[in-house]
Amino acid sequence: MTKSNMSRSAELNEIQQLREENARLRALLTKHSIAWEEEIPVKVITKTVKSETVDSQLPPSEKITLFRRLFRGRTDAYPVRWQSTQGRSGYSPACGNEWKPVLCNKRKVKCGDCPNRLLLPVTDQVLYDHLAGKKTVGVYPLLDDNGCYFLATDFDKGEWREDASAFFQSCRDLDIPAALEISRSGNGAHVWILISGWKG
Repeated sequence: MTKSNMSRSAELNEIQQLREENARLRALLTKHSIAWEEEIPVKVITKTVKSETVDSQLPPSEKITLFRRLFRGRTDAYPVRWQSTQGRSGYSPACGNEWKPVLCNKRKVKCGDCPNRLLLPVTDQVLYDHLAGKKTVGVYPLLDDNGCYFLATDFDKGEWREDASAFFQSCRDLDIPAALEISRSGNGAHVWILISGWKG
């Protein structure tokens, strides 16, 4: 098999995995009685609302560029997801000195108080690994000037299904483009609103 054929095969495999993940998420939305049937294009709020059509066949470099544009935040640091052997999980800032002997004393010193903390920037490789499912990273959306480019509303506990649906419907009623997704756990939801730039 040639290198280009192997690359195409990897792309087709990735597309199939994304289709399966899409089907799983749609099933979760249906299970929790959250409407999803209407195809909602990715939209970015600007002074006049406009739609963007996203081609799923984009090459990886263009997907990364699109991801950077939609989920803009701090570029000098990012959180990475961790899970303990006891089953606890969370996000911590990615550090270039994590677990390095002498430099990292995580068991005794909080990361925020560590004099050797080395925050890692958001590189294209970091985003590629995230989009390819190799690791899960987050974003710090609040910029130095207190501006941001997106809002993510988290719904969990109690009546999260009803609350998420009502919030999402309010966005539609107000003509605010929004996207609804079920949380990783399946017991919550997020509503995303992408904006061209909001200065506090």
